[in-house]
Amino acid sequence: MLPTFSVDALFAGKPKPLGPRGAPSSIVKSPVNSLTVHIDRTDEDQQANTRLHGGPEKVLHQFNPTNYLTLRKHFPEGDFSLGGIGENISVEGMDDATVYIGDIWKFGDVELQVSAPRAPCSKISQRFNIPNLDRFVGERGITGWYYRVIKTGAIHVGGEVALLHREDDTVNIHTLMQCAHTKADKALAGKLAQLTVLDDEWREKCAKIALKAR
Repeated sequence: MLPTFSVDALFAGKPKPLGPRGAPSSIVKSPVNSLTVHIDRTDEDQQANTRLHGGPEKVLHQFNPTNYLTLRKHFPEGDFSLGGIGENISVEGMDDATVYIGDIWKFGDVELQVSAPRAPCSKISQRFNIPNLDRFVGERGITGWYYRVIKTGAIHVGGEVALLHREDDTVNIHTLMQCAHTKADKALAGKLAQLTVLDDEWREKCAKIALKAR
């Protein structure tokens, strides 16, 4: 039987100045009751840096809410709460170890496919004023993941979430992040570079890791 969950919270934001230089960022988000999902965006959430965020391969970001427990344990000075790391979707029970690249999940009428992990950036550290917090998130493999859109519609808080499809030969988000950060498993990197459901940017990263082994 395929697992089912429910949407605990949704978040959206608009670009605002962040960090010492006041660069625009949408990492600070507020709770919303629903997200109207299009093939390359949502109506409610707006990206500041469209080169690194958003677009058809990064329409929505989901983060495991229990990862905040890890962040609070290691960084008690941080004011961590749901939505704090800039995610759009929070679902208890879905995490980096149990969600796989290429998974297709149904959120009400909306169908989303896991395209890639989130690559943690300095905005995370600036958001909480904690140096190297982004590096910690990446090394621990608790980055969350991005979705591409298969079927548009609206996602609502409290709506059912169900797994529709899982690839036969794939890896979970945590494994991929560990491979990318340690760069130790060249064979796995080579395999991931051929994973067609993985975002092209990440396939290129994995190909570079595998190439260094030769």
